[in-house]
Amino acid sequence: MSWQTYVDDHLMCPIEETTNHLKAAAIIGFDGSVWAQSTTFPQLKQEEMKAILHEFDEPNSLAPTGLFLGGEKYMVIQGEPGAVIRGKKGPGGACIKKTNEALVFGIYDEPVTPGQCNIIVERLGDYLIEQGL
Repeated sequence: MSWQTYVDDHLMCPIEETTNHLKAAAIIGFDGSVWAQSTTFPQLKQEEMKAILHEFDEPNSLAPTGLFLGGEKYMVIQGEPGAVIRGKKGPGGACIKKTNEALVFGIYDEPVTPGQCNIIVERLGDYLIEQGL
């Protein structure tokens, strides 16, 4: 299965028998290389990726400045230190799951709920971890 299939079929799929889906999604290697992404995923800046990786190594490092994805600022909310970063921006937000080799990103907006986004992103991340990725 190609990485793009994971994004298209597992991250950007309709949610719970509705037409709702994530706004954007991607799988990006720790080195910043894009493994796959939706056409709507923002272009991450190198310093944004560096700050995200730093947050996984030192939880709460993003709290004072916020999480930035393609220049958009998200308030960092409760996550799982070293494993998941969650952000909120108005009626939407983001979830980032760390695997052994990459980060799985999901960005959502209403009517998708934070919980729905978290489940989609974290489920795929957990699967990739189980596969040694």
